Amino acid sequence: MKRRVAVIGAGLSGLTAIKCCLEEGLQPVCFEQSDEIGGLWRFKEEPQDGQASIYQSLTTNTSKEMMCYSDFPFPAHVPNYLHHSKVLEYLHSYARHFDLLRHICFKTLVRSVKKRPDFTRSGQWEVVTVNSEGLEESAIFDGVLVCAGHHTYPHLPLQDFPGVETFEGQYLHSRNYKRPERFQGKRVVVIGMRNSAVDIAVELSRVTEQVFLSTRSGSWLISRIAGDGFPTDVFYNTRLVNLLQRLLPFTWVNWLAERHLQQRVQHRLYGIQPRHRALSRIPTLNDELPSRIICGAVVVKPNVKELRGSSVVFEDGTVEDRIDVVIFATGYKVSFPFLDPSLVPVSKSWKCLYKHVFPAALERPTLAFIGLASPRGSLLPVCELQSRWSARVIAGSQTLPPAKVLNEDIEKKSKVSKLRLVASQWETPEEDFISYMDELAVQIGVRPSVPWLFLRDPRLAKAVLLGPCTPYQYRLSGPGKWAGARGAILTQWARIKEPLRARRCCDDPQSFSGLLFGLTAATVLCVAVTCYVQWQHPALLPGLLKMAGPLAL
Repeated sequence: MKRRVAVIGAGLSGLTAIKCCLEEGLQPVCFEQSDEIGGLWRFKEEPQDGQASIYQSLTTNTSKEMMCYSDFPFPAHVPNYLHHSKVLEYLHSYARHFDLLRHICFKTLVRSVKKRPDFTRSGQWEVVTVNSEGLEESAIFDGVLVCAGHHTYPHLPLQDFPGVETFEGQYLHSRNYKRPERFQGKRVVVIGMRNSAVDIAVELSRVTEQVFLSTRSGSWLISRIAGDGFPTDVFYNTRLVNLLQRLLPFTWVNWLAERHLQQRVQHRLYGIQPRHRALSRIPTLNDELPSRIICGAVVVKPNVKELRGSSVVFEDGTVEDRIDVVIFATGYKVSFPFLDPSLVPVSKSWKCLYKHVFPAALERPTLAFIGLASPRGSLLPVCELQSRWSARVIAGSQTLPPAKVLNEDIEKKSKVSKLRLVASQWETPEEDFISYMDELAVQIGVRPSVPWLFLRDPRLAKAVLLGPCTPYQYRLSGPGKWAGARGAILTQWARIKEPLRARRCCDDPQSFSGLLFGLTAATVLCVAVTCYVQWQHPALLPGLLKMAGPLAL
């Protein structure tokens, strides 16, 4: 008899969780509170209680090749950065292609998830749900995958802003912001410096009298577009860059990153210079903020000290009068109201989850959290790898290490975070994209071996090491191997270029500088491969040299 798994949520993580369960011979039952798939990517004119909410102009901050499912590439004609409606279309295509919709119970709220009395032996859960007609139902499951996301419950720290109760204007959380039209001609303060805060400030600056962007600590700012016009993430999320970051001292890497970011805009001059180093917190991504600041449409201010009538007083003593609206872009709280707090202390959830997925204290590993990490890259492929691993563990295809090892790993991660990352109000742990993906891939047995690829398929190995670390790399071998992975990797640049070629131009002739660049790249490649092989497989190089010795003679 197939093991039954409850999947909570039918967003991007819930859909791949269903598929992964099916691939492992499990029987998934997905409970979705709304009437449609998509989760965060479903736009609604009015925020819905218990559901994520986005603004109408939202566009992805990771490019399509970096944020697709590993065996389902985006079509070539799709733009590299996508409007939320395009992402929703993609999720619908994915669900239809793999026939996932029949496993989803729509308009069904999960009320509680509790251990069965015999949990220590069976690992089973009792899941209580309520349908749209208010009928309650209880069912037994062998596993639970929590795919409910962490952009549902707003963090609104009003206690930190004296006078907000008597503020004569309007205040709201960014989840309630939808369109700029209602703010026409107003004076608006946006509090926050993460992606949503800056997106909203920039958009409002086109219709308001004035926008003030208030930030407590500033942020490093990056663009969607790299120096040569390609998506930024395909250039910097590569295995070669990741290798250099791990080999070089952390302070050196920060210095190089900051030097590069300062070349686009002098952060101190524009008032956005943060107190932390570039790699100590995920940077803010926006293409237009510097131009809106230099035009005066956005004025950067320090943290708000208090609200006084219709005025806002800032920590530097300056006062802005006639403020009509204050928007709190202050993030979200991680909350799972259907779970007993004793299972996962939400305020410290990342400190008790092995690899940010499995609660280390559970007697049986049949509960997993999908999507709780905050990678320096796309969350979608991370969710997919987490789901592949979780499904295999619940199916019994592989096991977790002893509890002692789990806790040691959690403690190790905590120490590294304290050394490299700054303390933050955000409750989801930040992770390096490639390093964390590889950690998960090792658990499944799907991490690509670059040295062996160079021996067997040099063309593919070059693309894997020097090119973007796209999700297809984790389908080249091992459980879940996909026959189309190699082709997807070798054609990824063509799909990146395709939507940019609306007007065809003549190709530039090959120049000497291009040849010189190629020779330099080849030299760097050889050095990098040698370092990588020596680092990952210390015994491999001496063995190859011994084999090559007699041939040379």
